[in-house]
Amino acid sequence: MKMKRYFYIGDDLDDLERLEEELEAAGVVTPQIHVLTLDDSGAEHHQNLHQVTALMKKDIVHSALIGAAVGACAFVLVLVVAYLAGWTDTPAGWLPFVFLAVVLLGFFTWEGGLRGIESPNVHFERFQKVLEEGKHVFFVDLEPGQEAVLRKALENHPSLQSAGVGRAAPHWVVFWQYRAKRFFTQTFP
Repeated sequence: MKMKRYFYIGDDLDDLERLEEELEAAGVVTPQIHVLTLDDSGAEHHQNLHQVTALMKKDIVHSALIGAAVGACAFVLVLVVAYLAGWTDTPAGWLPFVFLAVVLLGFFTWEGGLRGIESPNVHFERFQKVLEEGKHVFFVDLEPGQEAVLRKALENHPSLQSAGVGRAAPHWVVFWQYRAKRFFTQTFP
């Protein structure tokens, strides 16, 4: 099931909170709804706003994956050079070169993650200017057939500006976030 992400820009957290409550009342689950804002203290005063976590505001995962790709290239390069140079025919064999290759893979992955801490998430870069102006980005991941619920809810919020459509989180991720939250809140109150 392919989901779509709908983005909206607003400048009133109270209005965004009401929109989220309306969507949840209409059957859209909380893990489908997010608010991206630089005003973390203001957003914390709104209990029903599902904020993007600080970790997801940064590009850690994407940059670590790029680092891992570079590390994989270094991994292969070390092993190929060691083999072609004949260094693996020594009494030490493959062990030091495999160890070096694994260290390089880990190092580049780690460096990529560190680089990602310093930069905004690539999926949210286009909203950086809007966020710096004090506005907020509301986005919702919808399954096919839920668009009508969003359109109906948006009728009560004319101040929101549409900011486009993008690729949503996979359905299974949203499903398991919902199930995990429900399990922990209902099992361990």
